[in-house]
Amino acid sequence: MRYLLVLFSSLFTILLSAQSIRPADNGSEITFSINNFGLSTKGSLSGLTGSIIWNSLDLTTASFNVSVAAKTINTDNRLRDEHLRKADYFNVEKFSSINIQSNQITAGTKQGEFNMNATLTIKGVSKKINFPFSVITQNGKTMFG
Repeated sequence: MRYLLVLFSSLFTILLSAQSIRPADNGSEITFSINNFGLSTKGSLSGLTGSIIWNSLDLTTASFNVSVAAKTINTDNRLRDEHLRKADYFNVEKFSSINIQSNQITAGTKQGEFNMNATLTIKGVSKKINFPFSVITQNGKTMFG
């Protein structure tokens, strides 16, 4: 019975440390930068939805499955944005979202830094990507950057 209590206590601690987080579009910033013909273009996307399971104590249980609305692309150039929404680029009428699904999350070299191996899906085409990110918990909120 004592071993069962210790096991239950350990499982309860692990379950408490995992957080199910619903990303908040309001206050979130999804930005990008691309080089095109030697010129750097910056932009943003919104309409963030999905789910995040975060457990910094056991990264094997952590996962991201988040999307943004492709039609929200904003490069501060209305004509370019309208062109990007058309079929030859994002084809937002047929492919309404851009999705990232994590495959593996590992610890980075510094505290609060992590690496994600994920599948990025744009316009129905999926590619494996890797990128670093950081996690800050402040005032009861978890922020990923």
